[in-house]
Amino acid sequence: MVSSFGKTFHVTGWKIGCVAAPAALTAEFRKVHQFNVFNVNTPMQIGLAHYLDDPQPYLELPAFYQKKRDFFRAGLANTRFSLLPCDGTYFQCVDYSKISAMPEAEFSKWLTTEIGVAAIPVSAFYHESHESGVVLFCFAKKEETLALALERLARL
Repeated sequence: MVSSFGKTFHVTGWKIGCVAAPAALTAEFRKVHQFNVFNVNTPMQIGLAHYLDDPQPYLELPAFYQKKRDFFRAGLANTRFSLLPCDGTYFQCVDYSKISAMPEAEFSKWLTTEIGVAAIPVSAFYHESHESGVVLFCFAKKEETLALALERLARL
């Protein structure tokens, strides 16, 4: 298991994570560990330790994300995007083929610059060129930000 505290605990930008693995794998991880642990500065480690002292905020995160997901999906249902399943994440993948035939990166750039809603092309996660007509939106945002994005996307 490779995890990011930033994403798990809704403190994105805190570039700190952890790994839990069998001994054979952790032996390999330790080979590179010494060259990359300097990336996690002491204040972030101390801040995370204090954050973990009170479990209430992170125990409430599933309901927090569920509410945002449900709000965003309900709003997207009023658009021409086709929603894909999104369990266990705070990203909503959508098929945009009813809106445009542009490649994913081009469509994402257009959405961001012309419509004012940021999208991530799924093709960015592939080593080889891959176009599926799918982009993703992050719904880990303030409700007013999501509402504004949904209003703009509904006009497409």
